[in-house]
Amino acid sequence: MDETLKWFTKRMEESGIPLSSIQLEQFELYYRLLVEWNEKMNLTGITERDAVYEKHFYDSVSLSFYTSMSSVRKLADIGSGAGFPSIPLKICFPHLQVMIVDSLNKRIQFLTHLTEQLGLEQVLCLHGRAEDLAQLPAHRDSYDLVTARAVARLNVLNEFCLPFVKKGGLFAAMKGSQSDEEVKEASFSLKELRGKIKSQHQLSLPNEQSERHIILIEKFEGTPRKYPRKAGTPLKQPLI
Repeated sequence: MDETLKWFTKRMEESGIPLSSIQLEQFELYYRLLVEWNEKMNLTGITERDAVYEKHFYDSVSLSFYTSMSSVRKLADIGSGAGFPSIPLKICFPHLQVMIVDSLNKRIQFLTHLTEQLGLEQVLCLHGRAEDLAQLPAHRDSYDLVTARAVARLNVLNEFCLPFVKKGGLFAAMKGSQSDEEVKEASFSLKELRGKIKSQHQLSLPNEQSERHIILIEKFEGTPRKYPRKAGTPLKQPLI
């Protein structure tokens, strides 16, 4: 085991997530496929191995430090890009049933290939817009945990993500730096979409020390029929 894997294994163990040799092999293959496919399409600006393990893998799994994954069965990842945070979480917590949404078909092709190569079961990769998919009975008000990582401002993310969350479930917005203004700006969208902020967490990445901010939002009742609005509207006309 080289220094990168030793560091990652130690950090995971310290957080109560022991990794088997199979799981470590999955992370290694994930890294190799990410770099390989990144030459054909824009998946990430981060390709150096140590940085991928810290800024993508560790950062993704950090969500589990603040919410119990053992109580989560169904997870939806909205605007997943290269599979963050859902694929690292699925590797660490194999019991999760994962649904990934991305509007770019090339990324869905990568994610489908990735999950097949990693041998991950119960992962559904869907090409589409969150606004459209959240209207389908199979996905609406259905997920224990919904994630979005650095995709848009919180008032927009709420309309993308909260319609997927079941009553009593959580939406986790994983942001870069903390923004009190962004949280205040989201108050109307929270009220409209039946969510309330449960907790906020700040952490720094172990080596790079860059700041991360996780906002956990609880869904207290079903999504009103008028939401989400048609595709494109939440970004053009955010709920304010």
